[in-house]
Amino acid sequence: MSFETGTYFDNVTIEDDQPPPKLTHYESQKRRDWKSFCQFLKIHDPPVPLEDSNSDHVVEFMKYLDQFGKTKVHLHGCDYFGKKEPPEPCNCPLKQAWGSLDALIGRLRAAYEENGGNAEMNPFACGGVKAYLREVKELQSIARGVSYVKKKKNIIGDQSTSYMN
Repeated sequence: MSFETGTYFDNVTIEDDQPPPKLTHYESQKRRDWKSFCQFLKIHDPPVPLEDSNSDHVVEFMKYLDQFGKTKVHLHGCDYFGKKEPPEPCNCPLKQAWGSLDALIGRLRAAYEENGGNAEMNPFACGGVKAYLREVKELQSIARGVSYVKKKKNIIGDQSTSYMN
């Protein structure tokens, strides 16, 4: 497996007299996320070459990001465990919200392949990453008293009614 030396976005050639293309919010975020993951691998002890990264490194990266989280996740011993809106602050840790991690993995999964990674070897698409996300979702749901129920989509053909004359 070989990766391009720069990122997908750095390899775009631009005429000198034209301004760089404006990236969408999604593309900018994907670029930042990819650079952050690559930096994480560099500062890992020992450093991990990108082509040697695996789902364990991805899960470790998500756990590392918890230190920058803004979502209060109550611990089992906390008086507010399972309560949606506690009346006062507590000392429980702040973590990355499940939805943020899920979106992050989606962007990194795409960036991996855009940067030369093999889709079949994508560490962001491995079962271990999916299992970790599922665990985070369940734990946060219980600890925060929030249910993550998937909304049903209305399918336009299913609302048929018959009229009898």
